Amino acid sequence: MTDTKPGRAHLIMGGFPPGSQAGHDHDYARLRLLGLLAEREIPASVANDFADVEKWLPVSRFLLTYVAGPYPDTAQCRAMKQWLEAGGRWLGLHGTSGGRAERVEGSRQRRTVKTEHHALLGSYFLTHPPICKIRVDVTGDTSLTRGLGASFVVEDEPYFIELQDPKSTRVLLTADYGPGATSPTIGTLYPSDTSLQPDGRTRVLGYTRAVGGGGVTYVALGHCHNSAIRASRVVDPTDTTPLTFRGSWESDAFATLLRNAIAWGMGG
Repeated sequence: MTDTKPGRAHLIMGGFPPGSQAGHDHDYARLRLLGLLAEREIPASVANDFADVEKWLPVSRFLLTYVAGPYPDTAQCRAMKQWLEAGGRWLGLHGTSGGRAERVEGSRQRRTVKTEHHALLGSYFLTHPPICKIRVDVTGDTSLTRGLGASFVVEDEPYFIELQDPKSTRVLLTADYGPGATSPTIGTLYPSDTSLQPDGRTRVLGYTRAVGGGGVTYVALGHCHNSAIRASRVVDPTDTTPLTFRGSWESDAFATLLRNAIAWGMGG
């Protein structure tokens, strides 16, 4: 596989295990993204995981992923890398920086296992504190950030991600969550907070990086859930998040960002 075809997109959206929502309203996000592709009359195929990605890459120009658990294995990463090097473009959203999680002795929480797909994507998910309002600072002036202004505010999960190759990464979006955004997993599941930038306050929420003739863009924003998903969880009396939550998806800035990313993904 050494070629990419213009005009098509392939979406991978789903949770793990198969059929699970894994805490996210994939149906809502899927419909929103398909609607944005339809605005540009971009035909798209859809999958729930990476199992058949090698079949769809040769007929696709653009790969778009919004997942909570599924991740590409070694062979799939190899195929994706070859496709990217040949000119393909990949937009990863939200939980794409996660993946397989392992049990940690003495803890009820799981730790993300770093795999080949994190190196290819360019980031590795550590954790996130509870949903909060975030002022997102726009740091990169590219076609991906056109129309966003200097900053915008959304309500979302404040992701902690570790950049895998900062030297090859062009940061687009950052945020300072403030001293209240802490996680008990730092210092327990993870020895240190490797998501912090050199200033000790800022974290990256979006970036782009070249891979051969193609590239990868990742945006950590985009959590959404519905009442059925929340009803399946143990009730936390301190959690005031609405049972149906759309967060960034209801923001004009996020819609602009997604439209920009789709244009970028199709070669614009």
